Amino acid sequence: MNKSVTSNSSQIFHGVGRRKSSVARVWLKPGKGSIVINGVEHNQYFDTDITKEMVELPFRIAGIAFNVEVNVNGGGLVGQAGAIKLGIARALVVSDENLKPVLKKHKLLTCDSRVKERKKYGQKAARRKFQFVKR
Repeated sequence: MNKSVTSNSSQIFHGVGRRKSSVARVWLKPGKGSIVINGVEHNQYFDTDITKEMVELPFRIAGIAFNVEVNVNGGGLVGQAGAIKLGIARALVVSDENLKPVLKKHKLLTCDSRVKERKKYGQKAARRKFQFVKR
């Protein structure tokens, strides 16, 4: 799944991240640290500071700069930010195996497998019941 691709004397590292119903395919290229998500800079793509910081976190912890190109689809912005964070962390491990303990210590390589629980029949939502009528 995660692999490195050699092209034109520069290395490109690939990682895939998933969160809720979002899937992010991440490619790292040597560079100054620009993050492009679906053709848009990450500062314009994400509207909150929390999601912007979530995407930048693996680079701050690893202390390396790469140009990042991301294709992400599915889910909302927070789920997409989590998927991108995991994809970047996995691609960083492909680029340098020595980063694995540091990223693992900060729980960046842990996949958050929580997904929305399905609605059950005879109920209002996944766990919420209809209001009880006594009379």
